[in-house]
Amino acid sequence: MGLRNRRPLTEAIALYRSCGYDEVGPFNDEPYAHRWFEKHIYLAAFGPLLNSYRVRSAQDAADLDRLRGVVAGGDPWNHATPIHVTSSALVVDPESRRVLLRWHDRQQAWLQVGGHGDPGETDPIGVALREAHEETGLDDLSEWSADTSPLHVVVVPVVPKGAEPAHEHVDIRYLLTTDSPASVTPESENAPLKWLSLDDARAATRADNLKETLRRLEERLG
Repeated sequence: MGLRNRRPLTEAIALYRSCGYDEVGPFNDEPYAHRWFEKHIYLAAFGPLLNSYRVRSAQDAADLDRLRGVVAGGDPWNHATPIHVTSSALVVDPESRRVLLRWHDRQQAWLQVGGHGDPGETDPIGVALREAHEETGLDDLSEWSADTSPLHVVVVPVVPKGAEPAHEHVDIRYLLTTDSPASVTPESENAPLKWLSLDDARAATRADNLKETLRRLEERLG
């Protein structure tokens, strides 16, 4: 974006900056432009999360720093990079306080729903909502109204499969709720779903990082 005016345009420049644009050097030969600005769409999408996420431990701080680096490096959702962002959710039935887990063949484990961003997606909560809907069939999913911030930001290793090498996900985990738990529909016979109490969910998973997410979930539910 360029400003085509030789005057100082102090207010216009301040407006651009307040909307997330940074002033940069000329990037074209437009003869009437004298100031150039660009907006990092991923920093705009992830900025609130990066600035407000509650760090609880040294590991939290390290994982958040890795997320910050991935976002600053370009498209954080790019599956081809050795570390990229995924977005997931623990879906909860508030009335029974049960949590929904999905069987993942690749990891051979019961885990939360979620996954990769699609081309053109930038917003982590949008990805979590879409993935959760696709994997559960639930049409009424929404964020936990009392606190919409992520439950957990965690770097997890992913085992190789076929031609795909081992890599890492920076997984951003949200709390979503449904008022129609009986309406769950697995997306395939190889990805069954089950509602579990928090204690049973902890017993069902071998992943220490998910046990920690479940601990934070219980804390948030009160």
